[in-house]
Formats: sequence, structure tokens, C-alpha cells
Amino acid sequence: MPDFERVRTYYLASGHISIPIMDALEKASGITLAGIGTQQKASKNTGGPARSASTPLARHCEAEGVEIARFASVNTDDFRGMMQDLGVEMLVVASFGQILKPALLALPCFGCLNVHASLLPRYRGASPIVASLLNGDAKTGVTFMQMEAGLDTGPIYRTCELDILPEDDSYSLEQRLGELAACSIESVIIDIARKGLMPAPQPAEGASYAKKISKEDGLADWRKSALELANMVRAYRPWPSLRTRMPARGDKSKIVKITDAVVSEACSAGAKPGSIVGCSREGIVVACGGNTSLLIRRVTPEGRKDMSAADFLLGSPIPPEHAYMYEFSVGD
Repeated sequence: MPDFERVRTYYLASGHISIPIMDALEKASGITLAGIGTQQKASKNTGGPARSASTPLARHCEAEGVEIARFASVNTDDFRGMMQDLGVEMLVVASFGQILKPALLALPCFGCLNVHASLLPRYRGASPIVASLLNGDAKTGVTFMQMEAGLDTGPIYRTCELDILPEDDSYSLEQRLGELAACSIESVIIDIARKGLMPAPQPAEGASYAKKISKEDGLADWRKSALELANMVRAYRPWPSLRTRMPARGDKSKIVKITDAVVSEACSAGAKPGSIVGCSREGIVVACGGNTSLLIRRVTPEGRKDMSAADFLLGSPIPPEHAYMYEFSVGD
């Protein structure tokens, strides 16, 4: 395709999902990728200068020798001036982490296209992948949406569905959604810019929001059902991870991340949630809410590598007089 027919596109992204999409944009015959940008974040520890490779996309670009710009904010006169100088026709956004204001949204002649990791209007907001796993959904997908001032409320160009696999966690599902979006990103852009594809308004019903995840969300509450906790393990892997305190000798406890767990058929009727009702080569069975039980198969003890629960028990046998999980206290 001659260069004058290519759609001049600029890409703003940050998360893991954005990497396959960027690779597809670079290879697309119908697109001229005018530039790539990502978030610029201040150090969380010191509040000091921005890190040189603070996002997954930035680290990928550095490893591949791809030039990438970092922006503390794209809602500036300087950024809009750069877009005009580059002749950008469409701005593509995927897991970027900044809200684009109306002055920027109105700048590209073919608008701003957002790649969102859910089937909108379900799971608008910051953490749609985590939300789909927490709720035990069987399907998810990506939505190609025209950006507007509202939070993920813009009209939809196209959706693509994906089955959620039993072994999926937030990392693997994000990778698979990125690959799914990459398969369609060029055709969506060409259909909008060269074929006049018009978006359809989002359905009025079924809207929900997926809040930003914090470290505190990973604290285990054994009053929840085993299914809820198993979903949390998948949704919060690799971050923030479902965390608990395992009993140890001498009235002590050890903080562990639960990295693999499934609903157990073991009977826990009458047991207090958090009670350890069984230990074997298969793992540690813990009583949960609703007379359900969870089989913990793998853990990562604080300061150590991931291991099977059986190996953890070899080095840290659970005293029978302390056969329950300790609650986290404020400040843990």
C-alpha cells in the first residue's frame, strides 16, 4: 500500500496487553506508526525523578531497540503540538493509565481509538481483567471504542470475544487479550479511516465498573467462600497476590502468598473459617465461609521462592495447637 494511503497513527500504552498490539502496528502495511509513548512515573519510594523504564511497554521497547517517549501528561500544549507536527490522523490507546482531555480527543481527524480489555459496557475502568477473573466469568474480550470524555463510555466499533481458560490468571489472560486485539487492530483502523466505519452507542444496560486494585485487596478473608478465594488467587496473580499468615512454632506466623489453590471437596462443616482442616502431599486444606474449603497447592513464603505447599510444610510444619490462619492486622 503506498505511503500516502497509510493511516498516520500514534500509540499511547503502558501495560503488558499493549505489547502485541504495538508489534502488530509496526508490521501493519496500512499504517504509518508515527511514534510510541508511555507513562512517565515518579519513583514510589522517594517521590524523585521518573524511572527510565517504568512500564512493561517501555521495558519491551528498550529490549527491542524501539524508540519510545515518556510523558508525565499528554494533556499539554507541547504534546498536542507534537501530534500536529507529526500529522497524526489517529491516536490509539491501550492500557495507558492517563485520562485524555477533550482538547486532545478532538485533535486527530479520525479520532482516538481505545482498546479496552472487556466486553463493554461490562467492566469499565482500571482493572477489567482482574474483575472478570474475580467474578468467575467464562468469557471476556476486547472492545475497540471511540474515546470520549467519560470513563470508557464511548461508542463501540468492534468487539472480539475470548474464552477464559481454567488455568488463566491475570497475567496470562492479559497476554491472550493482547494477542486477540493485535489480530484486529489494523483492520479496525483501516475500516474507520478509509471505509467510514461508524461506532454504535454502548448498550444502556449491563454497565459495571472495575476499580483500581490495591495491595490491600490481596489480604485473605477466610469468611469468603472457597470459590471466591480460588478466584482471588487467579485474579491477583502475579500482583498483589492473595496473602495470609501461616501458623508457625512458638506462637509465631509467616506471611505467605498463595499462588495456586482450588476448591476442595474435603468436609469443613462446623469448622471456623481459617481453620486448617487437613495437610497432605496435595497441600493444605483450609475451612472457608459457607462450609466450603480451599486446597492450597503452592505458596511463596516471604523472602523465599515459590514452592509446593507440601514442601513448605516440610520446613515449616504447622503446630496442631495453632491449626488456623492468622488474621492480618492494620499495618501488615
